[in-house]
Amino acid sequence: MSDPRRRPRRVLTSLTAVTVLSLAAGACSSSSADSPGGSTPHSGGHLTFALASDPICIDPQQAGNNDALYPARQLVDSLTDQDPRTGRIVPWLAKSWKVSKDATTFTFTLREGATFSDGTPVNARAVKDNFDGIVKLGAKAVLGSGYLAGYKGTTVVDEHTAEVAFAAPNAQFLQATSTFTLGLLAASTVKLPAEKRCTDNLVGSGPFTLVDYTPNKSVEERRRAGYSWGSSLWSRKGPAYLDKLTFKVIPESGVRTGSLQSGQVDAIGGVAPQDEPGLKSAGFSLQSRANPGLPFALTANVARPITKDLRVRRAIQKIIDRQEIVDTVLSGSYEPATSSLASTTSGYKDLSAQLGHDVAGAEKLLDAAGWRTGSDGIRTKDGRKLSLKVIWGANFGPNQTALELIQQQLKKSGIRITLQSATIGDFIALRQKGDYDFSWGNTTRVDPDILRTGFSGKLLNFGHLADRELNGVLDEQASESDPAARAAHVARAQKLVLDKAYQIPVFELTTVLGLSGKVHDLDFEASSRLQFHETWLS
Repeated sequence: MSDPRRRPRRVLTSLTAVTVLSLAAGACSSSSADSPGGSTPHSGGHLTFALASDPICIDPQQAGNNDALYPARQLVDSLTDQDPRTGRIVPWLAKSWKVSKDATTFTFTLREGATFSDGTPVNARAVKDNFDGIVKLGAKAVLGSGYLAGYKGTTVVDEHTAEVAFAAPNAQFLQATSTFTLGLLAASTVKLPAEKRCTDNLVGSGPFTLVDYTPNKSVEERRRAGYSWGSSLWSRKGPAYLDKLTFKVIPESGVRTGSLQSGQVDAIGGVAPQDEPGLKSAGFSLQSRANPGLPFALTANVARPITKDLRVRRAIQKIIDRQEIVDTVLSGSYEPATSSLASTTSGYKDLSAQLGHDVAGAEKLLDAAGWRTGSDGIRTKDGRKLSLKVIWGANFGPNQTALELIQQQLKKSGIRITLQSATIGDFIALRQKGDYDFSWGNTTRVDPDILRTGFSGKLLNFGHLADRELNGVLDEQASESDPAARAAHVARAQKLVLDKAYQIPVFELTTVLGLSGKVHDLDFEASSRLQFHETWLS
């Protein structure tokens, strides 16, 4: 069903999609843009960045939200990097690599001279220790456990050569090595219990080092002197420009915006949609990038009595008016979801025809499922009301308002939902417990294997799915090394997720930053997270 209100889509070209899905990747370089106002980049300065929520855990191998990953990313380097413009995988700590034809073995040759901030070398043994450690973290490594599914082990071939082996083809792994999740930490950190490395004891090889993390207040980081092994994408080869970084926790969006306007902070994340016009008119810069991965969505727990019924899930999928939510709650920086993947994800397929707003069709499904409208307007069946619990994490300002509008839309068709909010740490625990009908959230990743993370019955499986067909397709896309064939599997997986309404996508996340005029070259990486190595202050 078409919608005349719908704006033009932001999409990846087919060339970019195929490039990202390909295992073959070469090095490329990026040129530095002209500095604003003709100024010259220079060392020094202390930048303060306001976060929308407390990070809770800044271990990159455990962290799962942007406000944790912004400070965490600065502490670690990855084996590879990914060009946000082309999707190409390029050298970072690894200067080259070889992938077996069946995508079960990945051999990395490391650059020499890189060290962790405790002075220990970044070598093949460190690669082995980190990947072995991530597997041992299990469910605490929410993303990494999926990236390393089927991991057999890492062989230390020599000081600077590591061979990573999997029990089955794992085509997505090369891209995974560019992520913060597989960023390398020193042995002094890896050997610690998971809970001992969330707020301190984090030793990486990155351009900044951790000075202090005070929960609900701030994260303090300092430039690492002598750093010279950055990504091949970076134009600056030496240490970062900034002397210090402070990530200040300011949960209230109005206070965050006011802090930027008053000069108390230099940049803010999570710019509220209603604050965008005011910041623009006051001369502040807004910088945004659409997040790839899973869009904000209601994800079903099919073990529950009501949501195990496909007709109910499909009815909810039809009732939700995505465009109304974007127009009412968000801003022109955001787009309605049109698939189970965001449109900037490699392999995305436009399935908007399956996500049309169709209340009449939804009510026919509910009628057929035996749900009749009661005297209070809420449908009932066998003496039970059509009442559902939705859990959500307080990591994105508009979440509550968006969910309250969804609540209103569903109530008009006789469906009651109750909303239960939680901190990010508690939200993960709630999902594991399973006492809910839908969870609300998104997950960011460039590679479409994020579908396997979210919907495979063989991984975390918070939704209690037991779908052999979907599991098979997800495994096929993860193992297929031919880009075109993999893209076909990804397209099929997206359609299956929507056909069976395991996920009810609503809108795509966009990362929107507010910057003062003295902040320059604050860059997004491929996954729309931030990299401060080349950022400088005038």
